[in-house]
Amino acid sequence: MKTAAPTSDPTSNSPTTSRIRTTLRAFQHRNYRLYFFGQAISITGTWMQSIALNWLLYKLTDSVFMLGLVGFVLYAPNFFFAPIAGVFADRTSRFKMFFTAQVLAMLQALTMAVLVLTDTVQVWHIVTLAGVLGVINSFDFPSRQSMVVLLVENKNDLSNAIALNSSMVNLARVLGPSLAGILIALIGEGWCFLLNGVSYIAVLGCLMAMRLRPQEATKSVGNIWGGFREGVRYAFNSPSIRPILILLAFVSVIGMPYAALMPVYARDILLGDSRTLGFLMGATGLGAITAAIYLASRQRVLGLEKMLAIAATGMGSGLIAISFIRDFWVAVPFMYLIGIGMISQIACTNTILQTLVDEDKRGRVISLYVAAFVGMLPFGNLITGTLASAIGAPHTMLVTGILCVVASIVFATRLSQWRSFAYPIFIEREKAALNKT
Repeated sequence: MKTAAPTSDPTSNSPTTSRIRTTLRAFQHRNYRLYFFGQAISITGTWMQSIALNWLLYKLTDSVFMLGLVGFVLYAPNFFFAPIAGVFADRTSRFKMFFTAQVLAMLQALTMAVLVLTDTVQVWHIVTLAGVLGVINSFDFPSRQSMVVLLVENKNDLSNAIALNSSMVNLARVLGPSLAGILIALIGEGWCFLLNGVSYIAVLGCLMAMRLRPQEATKSVGNIWGGFREGVRYAFNSPSIRPILILLAFVSVIGMPYAALMPVYARDILLGDSRTLGFLMGATGLGAITAAIYLASRQRVLGLEKMLAIAATGMGSGLIAISFIRDFWVAVPFMYLIGIGMISQIACTNTILQTLVDEDKRGRVISLYVAAFVGMLPFGNLITGTLASAIGAPHTMLVTGILCVVASIVFATRLSQWRSFAYPIFIEREKAALNKT
């Protein structure tokens, strides 16, 4: 009796299956999978805390300026301490730095939870603990970003890992604010801080389960200050690194502080409540996830520089539109556009830098990326809060949106010159990674 010949699954090599495998290729690395899922839980809690903090502060003070001030003390330490943290990241264990920062951030969240749940929280508590978290994050961000290269054995998967990180962070951006908006309305802000504190257990457990090869730390030559200056010279003497850091810093000062104005926009312009704020931020997160998934599906770094200009234009256009809108459902798609522009700017800059930088200076260059991205936010929050107090939140969004578009146009006019320096490095790094596989 004849038996039927085995047939292969027609979907196994289909374009859709191949595309999914390409998009998720960093998940083949065990350490990266642990990192991803631990961070997904923890960062969801972090976004819940962020929304709860802004809502609680605005409820206690009814002050736009205070929103800007707390944003300043939360992010300012990154400008001052992150570059120094980058020197430590190159000279010591990035894993140990990251693990310690996560433990300290958990303690900060639980302290806030106790203060709010016992109804003893005061404005000075919020300002002080925001500053403490800012110092913790200034060591957390450089160690976390520069550690990703240790989690993927095949360096051609690095850009995919960075893009998947962005999708994970922004999935948390969708879930966290939405959950926070509901929880604040039902049981209050304190539970958001408590759940955030508990969420750190997931990331700490995943970190302890990793099996990492020892990091080859840079030999310590000179003091910390000398190492810092060496990193700054390396970055700003590079015609391929300097322009994208400057663009990111400008957008971080001018465009990204829009988030500090969202409680005002949700309550006073759209006449909503905490759920309105949560859903607006959730729409931004959905846009960010869309952009991150697209970036994860790309296999090459070449061409990402065009997206930097497009991203700043998209974000600026969204802010300009929001400044005129007074209806929630009309605002949602433009918040989605802002999310696409914002994460494209952040993720593309990170990917390009991680590809261009020499390994022995990775921690320091990534710390400058953190200083340009996170470290410039406080100055933007302070400027935005002050400007909004004088001319109102809608007019502030209009001005900042226009400036973002102008910056993108200036950057776009210089792309051909930038490519002449960056593309030879991209191609060389791609060949080196292929030779190792």
